[in-house]
Amino acid sequence: MLVIILLLLLGGSTVQAAPQRSYEINPTLTTEPRQQPTAEAMSRFAMLDDVRLLANGLLQLGQSLREFVHKTKTQTNDIFQRLNICDRSFYQLSVVTSEIKEEEAGLRNTTTFLKANNEEIRNLSQEINSKINGLLQERNQLQNKVGGLENKLKDLSESVQPPEEQLNDIKTLKEVIQAQEKTIHDLLNAVREQHGQLNHQKTRLKALEVKIVDVFRDTNDKVGETPDTSEYLNTNTNATGLDTKLPLDCSDVFNQGQRNSGVYSVQPNRSQPFHVYCDLTLGGGWNVIQHREDGSVDFDQSWEKYEHGFGDLEKEFWLGLRKIHSLASQGDSVMRIELEDWKQERRSVEYQFTLGGPQTSYVLHVTHLSGDLSDAMCNHTGMRFATMARDDDNHQDSNSGKNHTGGWWFNSCGDATPNGRYIWLRSRGRSPRRKAIQWKHMGTSYSLKTTKISIRPS
Repeated sequence: MLVIILLLLLGGSTVQAAPQRSYEINPTLTTEPRQQPTAEAMSRFAMLDDVRLLANGLLQLGQSLREFVHKTKTQTNDIFQRLNICDRSFYQLSVVTSEIKEEEAGLRNTTTFLKANNEEIRNLSQEINSKINGLLQERNQLQNKVGGLENKLKDLSESVQPPEEQLNDIKTLKEVIQAQEKTIHDLLNAVREQHGQLNHQKTRLKALEVKIVDVFRDTNDKVGETPDTSEYLNTNTNATGLDTKLPLDCSDVFNQGQRNSGVYSVQPNRSQPFHVYCDLTLGGGWNVIQHREDGSVDFDQSWEKYEHGFGDLEKEFWLGLRKIHSLASQGDSVMRIELEDWKQERRSVEYQFTLGGPQTSYVLHVTHLSGDLSDAMCNHTGMRFATMARDDDNHQDSNSGKNHTGGWWFNSCGDATPNGRYIWLRSRGRSPRRKAIQWKHMGTSYSLKTTKISIRPS
């Protein structure tokens, strides 16, 4: 359209400009008459002007088109960049959606499995109840029969004195009946105990099912309170009131035939008895003195708490320096330290271990034995136990207890701080890292995920 307008303008200017042209007279040819330009020449000159004007218009048109093309290309590149960003975001969203669907499918399968087990336990419980009712009916029938026989025997004994041989037979029969009754009674007690265990298992499955449903609904409410493990047992008697000899430690529990890890009552070195978590999976029986797995227990505690113990023996806890000392004072001991980082890498190390008493602030002496974990305790041997409120480190100028959190046998380097602050994310800055759960050459830039410290006789 612009080209057509330019051509119309050029045509009009050519028609108007032709009559106004004039030609200069050459002064050297004054004697000759002036020649008028021919129409062909005038037409030729007018066409040159038109060409120039048309060339200028086309040049301007080309520049405008070039600018328009450049601008359009820039906008197109911007649109392509935004489309690439949208494609990446959509891909990431699809990956996250796939992971969520997989987790949801796993939770649904687990819930279905638990429901099936719950139904099976319910049916088994009903069957046991029916058997118990049948045994009770048979017991009542036997008691009625025995009562009838006793009445008949009483009548016979009053009317006629039976021979001595018959009396012995009757006595033997009565003893057999009493033995059978005792057997039935023991069987009923065993059935009741089994029934109670099944009900307990059913309750645990129900609680686990509820917990899975809560996780599926993204709820993180914590149920129940953390029990106190710092208390000693008041007595060493069993439920019948008779004195019982408690095991010395978890190795003694293992030697008695126990193979299930859990909380046991021990009484080492004639001390006051207390509870301890026994790890019986590694063989030999280990006394677990520290465990951390989710940060549910605050380890930034006072000296008194570290001396007597705190936390939940089934989850996170510190057993207590007094109890650790009573366990270690029975002879040479081995300390085992197990660590896991957030990349699911697990390592362990073992030390020859001795611990001083309260008068020495529980001074520590360790010697490296074996393990695939770096020896971060080499600089901690000879250290006294310390907390922020009570810094008993031998290095007076290090002020180590104030540079960390929790309680430990600190040194100036801080190569090992398993009782430090539990941090889920990567730590930024030197100060947070020094106060987190650390071990030399493992987890230097973030807090470790789990820790477990155990001891046993060497």
